[in-house]
Amino acid sequence: MKKLSLMMLVASCVFASGSLVAGQSTKEISPYPLGERSILSERAITDRVKPVGSVCVDGEECGTASEEVATGPRSGDEVYGAACAMCHGSGMLNAPRLGVASDWAPRVKKGEATLVKHALEGFNAMPAKGGCGNCSDDEITAAVEHMIESVK
Repeated sequence: MKKLSLMMLVASCVFASGSLVAGQSTKEISPYPLGERSILSERAITDRVKPVGSVCVDGEECGTASEEVATGPRSGDEVYGAACAMCHGSGMLNAPRLGVASDWAPRVKKGEATLVKHALEGFNAMPAKGGCGNCSDDEITAAVEHMIESVK
């Protein structure tokens, strides 16, 4: 008897939830007509293959895009924050930490020119320019100077 009551309860819940879904209009389920709901419909395919951008040719009216213009070389602190801090902030892969004199002492003894050369060309686990592909040599030099200044 208990099983029959439980089955009746489950059946009535399924029926009630089905009635709620069936009571919705097709516009509430999808804004597209029935033939355009499939992922294989012409509309869906067109949406997937449409261009994600456009090219603006010089001399044509292309709207108002803001153009980033560099204002000059970044400071050593800015370059450090953007490219060096991940390793030199934590000492990752034995990188000398910013502001920790004991980490920098043996390196500073080699001279600033050697440190700049290593930073530009890469040294041990550090890639060339510390992995900063858009940094100029002057910016890398400024970052090295910034890190050396932190231990003086």
